[in-house]
Amino acid sequence: MVRTFDGSVGWAALRSRFADRLGAGTLAALDDAVAFAVERHGEQRRPAGEPYVEHLLEALEVLVDAVGERDPDTLRAAVLHDVVEDTPTTLEEVRERFGERVAELVGWVTKSGDRAQYLARLRDAPEAAIAVKLADRLSNVQRLRTHPRAEKRASYYRETVATIVPLSEGRPWFQQWYSQWRADHADLDG
Repeated sequence: MVRTFDGSVGWAALRSRFADRLGAGTLAALDDAVAFAVERHGEQRRPAGEPYVEHLLEALEVLVDAVGERDPDTLRAAVLHDVVEDTPTTLEEVRERFGERVAELVGWVTKSGDRAQYLARLRDAPEAAIAVKLADRLSNVQRLRTHPRAEKRASYYRETVATIVPLSEGRPWFQQWYSQWRADHADLDG
């Protein structure tokens, strides 16, 4: 069984757990990003009903705990990765508040227009944006069986295998996790 990540513990618990690995400046930068994401995502919920912010914290947890990411811009981008896509927030607002690099990374993982083109474009993304995307999708698929619609579970599984799993190649931790996840969920390939 693959390792799962749990954003329901909240930012305070994760912050405490990360304190021995992330410097005070990075933690402060994350405080700001988490507060912004909480404000912007508000009462949004995931398809299974959990608060949306839990997904953002899970992506962050994957990068810090599993992959060992320490770059503050990459970590802030993980927390903010859906703020442009799923709220009225603009990429310019992200740029003004969090800087050019965070905005660039968020821009890479923000879906706009044709979904297939967006997913294909990710192959050309910078390494940090791919890491954010892999962590984002990991959070989405780790509990894929809890999605309320069976047809969505199957189509999301197939899309992940076709477009996201190849991004994990050459990234050992992600490659191993997605390989095990794929095997554990192969029945969804109906």
